[in-house]
Amino acid sequence: MVVTAEQIRARIAELGAEITEDYRGRTPLLVGVLKGAFMFMSDIARAVALPVEFDFMAVSSYGSATKTSGVVRIVKDLDMDLSDRDVIIVEDIVDSGLTLQYLRRNLLARHPASIAVCAMLLREGLQKHDPDLRYVGFSIPPDFVVGYGLDVGERYRNLPYICVYKGAAH
Repeated sequence: MVVTAEQIRARIAELGAEITEDYRGRTPLLVGVLKGAFMFMSDIARAVALPVEFDFMAVSSYGSATKTSGVVRIVKDLDMDLSDRDVIIVEDIVDSGLTLQYLRRNLLARHPASIAVCAMLLREGLQKHDPDLRYVGFSIPPDFVVGYGLDVGERYRNLPYICVYKGAAH
């Protein structure tokens, strides 16, 4: 077990309080990166004691593999205009940080008032550059993990905890 369901709940309450304090008086737009961040984003949204709005993007750099391809493509783009909005990108996991770097550049071109990143997991030691994360749930070893929205071949997303995947695809 990498992170228990109880640890996830406690950390989300802390992150929600931080976001509430940092964005008091504003209505942040949470941009969930599908599919992995959907559970985390749902729980974070309920932990923020402010009005929040939602939109979703789907980007791919994995396909069905357990190693990133390094090639990022937008599979589903946002529906909302980001102009002058306080945007919080909600990510499931940050590995190399290349997908996030691409995403941040893409969203900055849409002229938001601000962009911050809230990542559930930061996989330690894989980033070549500082990923500039304002909110991080947990730093974890560089193992491939599943659960709480994270999958391999669309399986294991519904686990209430995060654990190392030791399947045949390793």
